[in-house]
Amino acid sequence: MTINYLAFAIPAFFIFVFIEYKVAQQRKKDEIFKYESSVANFSVGIAERLLNLFIAASFYQAYQWVYDNYALFQISNSWYMWLLLLLATDFVWYWYHRLGHEINFLWAAHIVHHQSEEFNFTAAARITTIQAIFRNVFWCVLPLVGFHPNMIITILLAHGAYSFFTHTQLIGKLGWLENVLITPSLHGVHHASDEKYLDKNYGDVFVFWDKIFGTFQREEEPPKYGLTHPIKSYSFLWQHFHYYLEIAEAYKRAEGAKGKWNALFGSPALMDQNIRSILEERYFQKKEQKRGESKFKTYLNIQLVIVVAALTGTTMFYQYLSEMDKWAVLIFVLLTLINIGALLEQRIWIYYLEAFRLIFLFAFFFYSFQIFEWVIFPIVLLVVFERIFSIKTRYNKYMLSI
Repeated sequence: MTINYLAFAIPAFFIFVFIEYKVAQQRKKDEIFKYESSVANFSVGIAERLLNLFIAASFYQAYQWVYDNYALFQISNSWYMWLLLLLATDFVWYWYHRLGHEINFLWAAHIVHHQSEEFNFTAAARITTIQAIFRNVFWCVLPLVGFHPNMIITILLAHGAYSFFTHTQLIGKLGWLENVLITPSLHGVHHASDEKYLDKNYGDVFVFWDKIFGTFQREEEPPKYGLTHPIKSYSFLWQHFHYYLEIAEAYKRAEGAKGKWNALFGSPALMDQNIRSILEERYFQKKEQKRGESKFKTYLNIQLVIVVAALTGTTMFYQYLSEMDKWAVLIFVLLTLINIGALLEQRIWIYYLEAFRLIFLFAFFFYSFQIFEWVIFPIVLLVVFERIFSIKTRYNKYMLSI
C-alpha cells in the first residue's frame, strides 16, 4: 500500500506550534497566543488542506497542460536552473501577493490570512482554497516559460515550507540576512495594521522585489497585527465570506459601470467601511459574545483532535477512499469546523447544528452498511430522547454562557 507522505506535514505543523507555544511561555510572552484565535486559525487551515485534496491534482494537470502546449522554452533541470526557478517563483508570488492586496476580488480570498490579531505559526495556516486556486493560476506562468511541472511542484513545496517559519515573533531581526531574505521580522511588518506598515514586504522568500518595486519596509516600532478594521469574529463562515458580502453590497450600491467595476476590481482601501458594520448588524455579527469559557474547551479540543485525525488519515490514504467516503469526510469536517466557530461565538443555534451533524453520521453509517432505510429509527429515537430528557436545555446549560 502506497501512502501520501505529505500527511506527515500535518502532525509536524502541530509539533512546531507546540514548540513555539512552550518557548513563548518560557520567555513570558503568553500574549503571542490566544486560545480563540489559534483555534480559528487551525480551522481555516484544516478546511484548506482538506479541500485541496480534491483539487491538488488539477494544479499539476494545469501546469502539465500549459507546459505541453504552450511552453516557450524547454528549460533543463541543471542546478542553476533550480535557482532560477526559485527566483522566478518568488517573483510571481510577489505580484500575485501584491495584486491580492490591491484588487477587491483577490483581496476577498487573501483577507482571511490577515484576520488573525496574533502573529505566530498558527497564522500561517490561514490560507483558503480560493486563494490557493488564484495563486496557482499565477504560477501557470512558470510552465509557460518552460519549467517542467515536476520542478515547479518541488520548488513550491520548499517555498511554502520557508514561508511557514516567517510567521513568528520569537525570532528577532537577523542582521544582514534582512537584506536578502524575508525574515519573521520583515513578514511581521506585512501582517501589521499600522499605517506605515500597510502594503509592504510582499515577497515570500527574497526581499529583492520589494526593494526594486518600492514596497520594502523594515520593522521599527513593534507592529500591531491584523486588519485595519478587525472583524471581531471567530465564526468559520463569517471569516471566509464576509468580504465577498461586502463586495456584493458595494456592487449593488454602485452607480454606473465604473462604480460597479471598482466594486469588483478596485482597491480595498477605497471600500466604504460603513458597509461592514451594516452587514455585521444584518447577519448578527455585531452582538457582543462571551468567548473562551473553559467549561466547553475540553469538548471543543476533542472536536479539533477528531478533525485533525480525519484530515491526516484522509491525506495519507486519499487514493484508496471511495468518492462517497471522501465527500462524507469533507462534509463532516466542514460541519465540525462550523460547529467549532459557533462554539467560540456562543451561538444559540449550535444545538441544531450538533443534531444535524449527528443525523448525518447516522445516515452515512447506515448507507455504508446498505441499510439506509433504517436510518429513520435513530432519528426518531433522538427526537424521543429530546422530549423525555430535554437534551437541548442540558446542552445549552453546559455549552453556552447564557
